[in-house]
Amino acid sequence: MPWKNQGGGPWGSGPRGPWGSGPQPVGPRPPDLEDLLRRGQDRLQQLLPGGYFSGLGIALIVVGAIAIWLASGFYRVQSEELGIVLRFGKYVGDAQPGLNYHLPYPIETVLLPKALRVNTISIGMTLIDDPTRRGRTMRDVPEESLMLTGDENIVDVDFTVLWRIKPKGVADYLFNIQNPEGTVKAVAESAMREVVGKSDIQPILTGARTTTEQSVQELMQKTLDNYGSGIQVTQVQMQKVDPPAQVIDSFRDVQAARADLERLQNEAQTYANRVVPDAKGRAAQIIQAAEGYKQQAVAEAVGQSARFLKVYEEYKKAPDVTRERIYLETMERVLGGSEKLVYDGGAGQAGVLPYLPLNELTPKRPPATTGQSAPQSGGTR
Repeated sequence: MPWKNQGGGPWGSGPRGPWGSGPQPVGPRPPDLEDLLRRGQDRLQQLLPGGYFSGLGIALIVVGAIAIWLASGFYRVQSEELGIVLRFGKYVGDAQPGLNYHLPYPIETVLLPKALRVNTISIGMTLIDDPTRRGRTMRDVPEESLMLTGDENIVDVDFTVLWRIKPKGVADYLFNIQNPEGTVKAVAESAMREVVGKSDIQPILTGARTTTEQSVQELMQKTLDNYGSGIQVTQVQMQKVDPPAQVIDSFRDVQAARADLERLQNEAQTYANRVVPDAKGRAAQIIQAAEGYKQQAVAEAVGQSARFLKVYEEYKKAPDVTRERIYLETMERVLGGSEKLVYDGGAGQAGVLPYLPLNELTPKRPPATTGQSAPQSGGTR
């Protein structure tokens, strides 16, 4: 500008600016960029006496460009990455983590997918920013989580899928699928709906979570392998399995009733386990006693029959003697346990007054109650 060439500008002479005092020196001034460029051009002209477009200059420029082009082939693979080398767009090999080299572009290029990292996808829930809490909160996604069970019930399932790239399937991962995360999410949701649709709601809510997770993982892996995705499903984790919020109170009442039913059944089974063995033991005891009585009765009958047959054999040999013997044995058995009085009523003996004890022969009556007179005993006249 014209005022820069005047002494102090249009507002006066001397080292002054347009607002009064001129600039004050503060420390050493930085080097001028134009001066540095000019010095570099001078040195380059000394090296190239013929100028930039001389033969030597063009050769140096070409050599420098080739060196820079060759140096562009160096690249570094991080610890969780795996290098995929492409030659004219065709897969030719892998590159391990660390410093590697490939032929410069456009001959070879390299892709660096996160092949060694375990990825996580959530189905039925998503993280959203919550400015009130200054963080992120979990929000339910009903269109993903509500599923129909085999017994025509609705269940709310939130689960997480852990997956990674197969060590030998990186090329399939890069070239066979376009949206890996979307593919894994769609396959996970489809597999979970298929497994839940074949199961009843009660096992899913209680003790069949591990079985369900294993079935979903196997079905996902089979589907992804059919796609040739190069993805490996490492784990399926069911985060929340509940009935829909609209019926959860009623469902809890049903669960409480079922718990009471199971408790009463267990108590009844405990009582049965205590009573049934006792009853079986008593029955076995009665059966054993009856069996013993049966054997005893049969043995006695057999013995009496054998005795009768022996007596009958002797009777046929000597009827009179056998009859006398039977009579004597019978009288001995009858009179053996009774009191006996022997009276010889011959003509030469003193007389004995016969006496009949009516009081002992007459059955005794119960004592009379108060206010009644006792009956008088009578005698034989």
